[in-house]
Amino acid sequence: MIFIANIYVSLKSTVSDPQGATVSGALSQLGFDSVKNVRVGKYITLEIEKPTKEEAESAVSNMCEQLLANTVIEEYRFEFQ
Repeated sequence: MIFIANIYVSLKSTVSDPQGATVSGALSQLGFDSVKNVRVGKYITLEIEKPTKEEAESAVSNMCEQLLANTVIEEYRFEFQ
């Protein structure tokens, strides 16, 4: 079976986000003063072929742990379409 995984990777809330601060400042300069606390992350979509959803979940979790997310400073979640 082919599964499509949508993976969301973001910095942990305790980690400073300089890219988010830059985006927040730029939005403010453009007049979007109501925007506060911008956090920037990654969105990854991939197709994986596994016999069951449980095996696909395990494989995607391993991918995130080993490569797609730096689990020291980032957290991730994923869902299947």
